[in-house]
Amino acid sequence: MSAMSFSLPTRFQSILRPSLALLAAGGTLCLLAGCNDDDTQAAASQTPFTLNLLHINDHHSHLAPATSTLTLNGTATQVEMGGFPRVTALAKQLAATQAHPLLLHAGDAITGDLYYTLFQGEADAALMNSLCFDAMVAGNHEFDSGDAGFRTFIDYLHNGDCQTPVLAANVVPEAGVSPLYPESGSLLQPYVIKAYGDERVGIIGIATGLKTQSSSSPDASTQFLDEASTAQQYIDALQAEGVNKIVLLSHYGYGEDMAMAAKLTGVDVIIDGDSHSLLGEGFSELGLNPAGPYPTETQDADGNKVCLAQAWQYADVLGELNVTFDGQGVVQGCSGTPHLLLGDSFKQKDAEGNYVALTGDALTALTTWVNDHPLLAIVPPDPAAQTLLTDYAGQVDALKADVIGQANEDLCLSRIPGDSRSALCDSAATRAHGADISNLVAQAFLAMSKDAQIAIQNAGGVRTDVAAGDISIGTAYTLLPFANTLTNLDMTGAEIRQVLNQAVDYAFNPDGSTGSYPYAAGLRFDVDRSRAEGARLFNIETRVKGSGEWVALDDSARYQVVTNSFTAQGKDNYLTFGTVSADGRAVDTYLDYAQSFVDYVKAQGSLSKPAEEDYSTQHFYDADGVLQQ
Repeated sequence: MSAMSFSLPTRFQSILRPSLALLAAGGTLCLLAGCNDDDTQAAASQTPFTLNLLHINDHHSHLAPATSTLTLNGTATQVEMGGFPRVTALAKQLAATQAHPLLLHAGDAITGDLYYTLFQGEADAALMNSLCFDAMVAGNHEFDSGDAGFRTFIDYLHNGDCQTPVLAANVVPEAGVSPLYPESGSLLQPYVIKAYGDERVGIIGIATGLKTQSSSSPDASTQFLDEASTAQQYIDALQAEGVNKIVLLSHYGYGEDMAMAAKLTGVDVIIDGDSHSLLGEGFSELGLNPAGPYPTETQDADGNKVCLAQAWQYADVLGELNVTFDGQGVVQGCSGTPHLLLGDSFKQKDAEGNYVALTGDALTALTTWVNDHPLLAIVPPDPAAQTLLTDYAGQVDALKADVIGQANEDLCLSRIPGDSRSALCDSAATRAHGADISNLVAQAFLAMSKDAQIAIQNAGGVRTDVAAGDISIGTAYTLLPFANTLTNLDMTGAEIRQVLNQAVDYAFNPDGSTGSYPYAAGLRFDVDRSRAEGARLFNIETRVKGSGEWVALDDSARYQVVTNSFTAQGKDNYLTFGTVSADGRAVDTYLDYAQSFVDYVKAQGSLSKPAEEDYSTQHFYDADGVLQQ
């Protein structure tokens, strides 16, 4: 078993990539007119073949395990879940028993935890290199610190023996301008070919374009091409060279990739990321909210079977997908398991309602039940990976352990009201008003900005629930992990109305991002998905800082609005914010937004859910115009 990867020194040679890759893989290449077509097919096997894909996505610098609550054998149980050393351990174990393993990362490796805040991708790369992925695709958050930040991560990733190829067929950094395109050639390859003897599998990387440009910070000169047409271009090129097993490694989203599959011909497998989709219908009995079956079977434009899989988030799940091809490279079937990675200790409530560790027969019985469950895996961490993590963890723990306040109850996360984003709360908890914690973040920003009267925060900038109990510095920086500052904007009421509708429309757009959904303080509104664009957010009222009553937004009045520096640039489709900034009506306070939340929690002492009248989304109507309650 061997792997080959290939990149060209300039983007203008892209048409030659499939031919040269064929030669690199040991195939026969016909370059002369009149050659026998059979020559280009020489490497294609005529025997059935099973590909064993092991994959993760969206680990977002969550390298250490976290405590979560699952329903195990019918009882709420606290468990230690995830952690990259468990990913490494199980992936190595499975790969050692499989004939044709292919190890893939579907993007968003970095940003989202203190491990990134402190180490800027070094820790993520070190843990990924404990495993050696065959390929990863560029996620949108790889660009959060621009092309230069992404280059730093790739340099860390390639600082060793693994040399994991980073794929993005539809991303074109400018030669000699972008740090991603040094003199030696682009660091982003369109595809790689993995060879298993005479069998070859093409892996094409597809990144989400509009979302990356709007919701992250790529360099202005970096181009993002259409996802579907670019994927088809490289599928056709690889097939022309006799590669008849095609995997899209795509950071585009579960729904978006199903829609893209229907437009393509020749795609066999899609390993997906971006949407943080938990697949596997059996997860419902564990108290989780799956988005569909694992794997999800769909069809391409010719009606051929396509196998799609995603592995949730935060190094909690390792996907194992087995795809069987006939002798002509046509998918005959797919099956597999999304392994939810657990530790070997469990806590359940005692008679006083306190979570206590199970021991004796109770522990033995539950351990047996977990071991028998097809989706659960008790996995000891890989020792070498754990040693790496421990070295980084000591530095992180020294900072994150400081307690700054208390959460009096679980503070639920959602983006759009009623989604399944929360790991603590079911969708009913956020159906009427959306996230508790995102509203509280907006309240913190309003309190910390001396000049602002109103605060607006995009949903995607708030990353986790906050569980009842201690709130630490680590909580704050996990909740608000990006390098943002608070920015004050001088706006009219009409501009506020416009930017809120821009954000909502983008959140509901299939090509947009749910992360643009607005949360606010000193501002409240109704949202109706069934209404026309530009008018979905309405009944806007303000209670500016220092006032005690809610009044209708005055389109002609001027307001001081605080937001984060990311949306202040017009990102996440907050386009009017960008216009206001360009007009010179923006003042960066240089207050770190996570530190501002830390200071707010310290001043408050404790946090509870907002009063019902203070939720920014007062009424939410679904796509059929039905009020959610």
